[in-house]
Amino acid sequence: MRVWAGRPYPLGANWDGAGVNFALFSENATKVELCLFDSGDSLSESSRIELPEQTDQVWHGYFPELRPGQLYGYRVYGPYDPVHGMRFNSNKLLLDPYAKAIGRDLYWHDSVFGYEVGSKNEDLSFDARDSAPYAPLALVVEEAYTWGDDRSPRTPWHNTIIYELHVKGFTQLMPGVPDKLRGTYAGLASAAAIDHLKKLGVTAVELMPIHHHVDEHGLHLRGKTNYWGYNTLAYFAPSVRFSSVRHPLFAAHEFKSMVRTLHASGIEVILDVVYNHTAEGNQLGPTLSLRGIDNTAYYRLTGDNSRYYMDFSGCGNTLNMRHPRVLQLVMDSLRYWVTEMHVDGFRFDLASALARELYEVDKLGAFFDIIHQDPVLSRVKLIAEPWDVGPGGYQVGNFPTGWTEWNGKYRDCMRRFWRGDGGTIGETATRLTGSSDLYAHSGRRPYASVNFITCHDGFTLHDLVSYEHKHNEANGEDNRDGANDNHSSGYGAEGETSDPAINRVRMRQMRNLMGTLLLSQGVPMIYSGDEIGQTQRGNNNAYCHDNSLSWVDWSLLEKEKDWFEFVRKLIKIRKSQPALRRRRFFSGQGIRGENVKDVYWLSSEGHEISGDYWNHDSVRCFGMLMAGDVEEFDEVGNAIRGDNLLVLFNAGTTPVSFQYPVAGPAGPSMDLMIDTARPHAVHVAFDAVHPYPLEDRSLALFRWKPATPEIS
Repeated sequence: MRVWAGRPYPLGANWDGAGVNFALFSENATKVELCLFDSGDSLSESSRIELPEQTDQVWHGYFPELRPGQLYGYRVYGPYDPVHGMRFNSNKLLLDPYAKAIGRDLYWHDSVFGYEVGSKNEDLSFDARDSAPYAPLALVVEEAYTWGDDRSPRTPWHNTIIYELHVKGFTQLMPGVPDKLRGTYAGLASAAAIDHLKKLGVTAVELMPIHHHVDEHGLHLRGKTNYWGYNTLAYFAPSVRFSSVRHPLFAAHEFKSMVRTLHASGIEVILDVVYNHTAEGNQLGPTLSLRGIDNTAYYRLTGDNSRYYMDFSGCGNTLNMRHPRVLQLVMDSLRYWVTEMHVDGFRFDLASALARELYEVDKLGAFFDIIHQDPVLSRVKLIAEPWDVGPGGYQVGNFPTGWTEWNGKYRDCMRRFWRGDGGTIGETATRLTGSSDLYAHSGRRPYASVNFITCHDGFTLHDLVSYEHKHNEANGEDNRDGANDNHSSGYGAEGETSDPAINRVRMRQMRNLMGTLLLSQGVPMIYSGDEIGQTQRGNNNAYCHDNSLSWVDWSLLEKEKDWFEFVRKLIKIRKSQPALRRRRFFSGQGIRGENVKDVYWLSSEGHEISGDYWNHDSVRCFGMLMAGDVEEFDEVGNAIRGDNLLVLFNAGTTPVSFQYPVAGPAGPSMDLMIDTARPHAVHVAFDAVHPYPLEDRSLALFRWKPATPEIS
């Protein structure tokens, strides 16, 4: 077979219409061989060709006879010296880090480990068996796709409502999705799925990992799978498990069609991405890709003994973001998903791990510097999960401008407040208004806070108000996994109950939590299934359940129709009221120079709250009055004004007679929009004569039209 020198860039396997260029970075390798396979069933390569050139530590070659559809892998030569971080083993077939399609998945076998499994010397031993029959294979692809007039909706952050979902879990049981499309990208693009998302009113879907991943060896031995997918092996390849046609060349095409369909419906696509670690694990993990290509370059190793990995992810290893070629890998991957796959943004799993320049988290790390100056990535939605498992890893509020964050403090505060914990109203007020204590100091806006009550990691909303304790026995880890402190309650029972009084309290608490989420400043995120009362039967770490425990049970939609309509109503209210979608923090100062403030905080007596009232441990009730004039302008310069809004909160266990506001721009009466204790109440007025009967554990929302300013 002819091979020419080729080019060192771009990295990966790239078809140019006449042949394929292969380029692989390894700064410490002594030789790199390209291995070609005839089929996924092949036990060994049909050809093994040494890449002829090395330029700036990139090994490369051009093959004029090769075409898209070619299966391939690499063998990389160099020293095997684990104590010094070197783990080259040419007996192990390696996956291209830039693989855009996976032609064959991993088959677990002891030969995919670089050392002798079971040896008393563990990873210091050397395994000489050939892993080719079991290793994953990459596939050369043709990337052409007709996008037509596809355009990103580019929904402004302050108007964004995120819906977190798992592609399979969302569609597997959904009525109206054709059987052959269930659990797939095409299923998510089906009319039934789109109709639900549009009916609910969300503006963006945040997809749990769709990059190709492998199930951990330990899960494989226990007969389980990594359903969530936070164990990435290939950062460019969409997972074939979500393709309706189980062929790697079709997966990318189907993913693109899904994005195009969602865009046509005004829905953005955000990917949950895992660049903090890879599927190769710690020193006892397999040699599948980066470990065998150049372990010391790609991974963070401990300084005193390079045999071991620095682990800020809790998954065995951490990518070496200090190395320019690793940064390039991540940036190339991100740009690929934006430019070639048209996604609208990313949520970065354990993002603090990406910011560790040396050991401490550095919010001005190279990764963020590069993102900010990148003409492609600086324009998409960037969401950080602002923590990792290392020392000092909890970094909520410390990410730079241009980033939003999963606000874990919002989640915990709102759970504690509505559970009835004392001393929480001060922080609750701060979280309701966009968490200025976390974001204002760096020049960020309220929408830097992605607010959530629940997400994939933890209880569902139904379970949050139904269980005091986690119940993860089905995971096979003796209930040791998953968070122990969930700020949850069963309100008199543990799990499902037929007690009508307990169930009434639980349903009201669900309305309170969802209502608070959608009435808060910032960006609300809803976890899929919460809008219909999905349960995981108390499991708060369902990562290994690719079954009915995790799949959304759409039969609940009919049973919980009133609850679904309540959530829809809240979303409609949010979209219609500018006061709930402010682009700037409340100032507590006069509006347009008038003697009316943008926000008032009220006691149940109707007076403005001040001083020590915020710190009283016994206080569970307060009000928030927001001016409808948000002092902002639309794209063509028109003033944005909506209704004045009053929200009353009572997390206590006794009813409160809430007095009409003495402070603030109150009209003669206010109309009720929402009362979580009276979900079907209509045409209820709140006036200065009669105090409002605010039930225990309830939230009420009122509105009234502000006076129209005179135009001179």
